Amino acid sequence: MVAAEKSSDGRSIKRPVIAALTLGFAAFFLLSGYECARSASVSLYIEAYGADLLPVVLVLGPIGTLVLLYGYGWLLSRYGAERTLLFTSLISGLGILVCYLAIISGNKLAVGGIYVLREAYIVLLIEQYWSFINSTLKSDQAKRVNGPICGIASIGAIGGALFVGQAGSWLSTEHLLLFAAFSLLPAAFLSLLAYKLGGEPMPSSLDEQKGQGVLALNLFRRNRNVLYIAMLVTLTQVIATVLELRFNGMLETAIPVMDTRTAYLGNFYAALNGVAFIFQFVFTPIMLRFFSLRHVHFAIPLVHLTTCIILFFHPSLLAGAGAYLLFKALDYSVFRAGKEILYIPLPFDARFRAKELIDAFIYRASKGATSGLIASATLLFGRLPGAIYPSIAIVSATVWLYLVHHLTRNRNEVK
Repeated sequence: MVAAEKSSDGRSIKRPVIAALTLGFAAFFLLSGYECARSASVSLYIEAYGADLLPVVLVLGPIGTLVLLYGYGWLLSRYGAERTLLFTSLISGLGILVCYLAIISGNKLAVGGIYVLREAYIVLLIEQYWSFINSTLKSDQAKRVNGPICGIASIGAIGGALFVGQAGSWLSTEHLLLFAAFSLLPAAFLSLLAYKLGGEPMPSSLDEQKGQGVLALNLFRRNRNVLYIAMLVTLTQVIATVLELRFNGMLETAIPVMDTRTAYLGNFYAALNGVAFIFQFVFTPIMLRFFSLRHVHFAIPLVHLTTCIILFFHPSLLAGAGAYLLFKALDYSVFRAGKEILYIPLPFDARFRAKELIDAFIYRASKGATSGLIASATLLFGRLPGAIYPSIAIVSATVWLYLVHHLTRNRNEVK
């Protein structure tokens, strides 16, 4: 396959949509395996340590993410984006396989290890996919195909979750990790194909070619939009964390048997991905086509304010599952598609370095810091009242609205 030609700023100008859709199919396999790793790691951890100690492992998640992220930055500087994606895909698969072997050998620490690894590898790889897509598509192309790209990926996630839901009754939970490990092989192959179709994005100036450091930290000071996006991601993960913890706590009480709980999680995530799938193929393209990016970004936290208020006044597993499901479904579809468009005008290091720091490390660190604060409060005061969790989400969604005003004040266009 002939690599695409490149424009003066290093972006692909040949077969961009096909290349982006090819990475959607790579994400199909990546997310199908991730669903196995996600449900298995949660259920194994609850079995080994209990749901009350979930905040502990969530605090460790950002550390694992930062280690992988620094390695990613080192590889990117030396080998470029294409080979870095290949290397990190294969290393992730090998890490999952090592954890699996340790778990079946009775190593309890490996249960925490696979939880930390699955928190880290999925964001590291999926954000590399989006870095390529944001460097390949123009804004008008992204508005048309970002939703379907998410949708293709969600088909894999739905299939993986349905498999977990069915396999939970006859396959031991730890064996699901094998499916996660081997799913990375076709994902790696398709990512290489995407680069052959779209070409490898390169820095557009001599200064960028020299680099801004492994993590491009200077960009947070020099580019206000980069800082605003980082703050936005932080707020979303505070909400995601408190809703996840509330949901998992309710789940432990309602379904105490591990394999039954694993099956429930598989079916829950299948439903979640099914809703996201509809949003990705139908709702997202309509929203981005007929409403301004500013209005789309305002609507999302308003939805979460509503569901969290319901959870506050009517605490139940159904309300907790509903609030968490809707948050993740919107996060995987409308929010993801709209947020990625914000990266397109930014320079190479913002798209490939600062983006990874924001959407991988800050994404996980925000989750870990929130979990750490909740864990500390639990140690000091005992189990927290359930109303604390939706209350934190309500405050965060309100601040989110204020931040969107500043981030999108010049993005009123509908094109």
